[in-house]
Amino acid sequence: MVAGSTLSLFLLAVLVLMLSPGPNMAFVLSHGMALGPRGGLAAALGIAAADLVLTLLTASGVTALLAAWAPMFDLLRYLGALYLLWLAWQAWRQPGVVRLGTHGRVPLGRVFRMALLGSLLNPKALLFFMVFLPQFVDAGRGDIVLQLTLLGMVLSLVALLFNSALGSCSGQLGRLLQRHPRAACWQRWALAAVLLGLALRLLLLERPLPR
Repeated sequence: MVAGSTLSLFLLAVLVLMLSPGPNMAFVLSHGMALGPRGGLAAALGIAAADLVLTLLTASGVTALLAAWAPMFDLLRYLGALYLLWLAWQAWRQPGVVRLGTHGRVPLGRVFRMALLGSLLNPKALLFFMVFLPQFVDAGRGDIVLQLTLLGMVLSLVALLFNSALGSCSGQLGRLLQRHPRAACWQRWALAAVLLGLALRLLLLERPLPR
């Protein structure tokens, strides 16, 4: 099992990472503001689910195998960028306040899938899990796979709590903005711009050089 001191250090490192601006934070904030607290929560759940999948891939060694195959980085990068570009186009062409459902109700399943795929198609996230989690594993304290899985579950839980709070706050702000006449256009442009920026970020990623 993971030592208490190691787990405390791990939690501190995860919290620092959560507070650092990044694509997940931008995704949750933009969808919370555009779709309300429900949209922010759905995005947080999708990201947490992706973290769990990446944890299992890391613990089973699949992540290392994928990273060892050079074309995989570019394949994931281009697929992720195309997906985000398509989402940006959908947000841009949506008239009025960005709503993904009818009668003002947001289909949480669709937002969840968007966040899940957006994270899984980011090769940098895959590499992050492969590099970050093993740093807190102690081979002398038992099963390495179990330790990796436990650390990944803790990370996913912290990310879920943090992103849920972030999505709720941004959702409340989005509701306030909807009371203003120009808020609809602003929200639509902001969401499309964030998604476009995330897509460009993926396209500009450089493949890590082999050591």
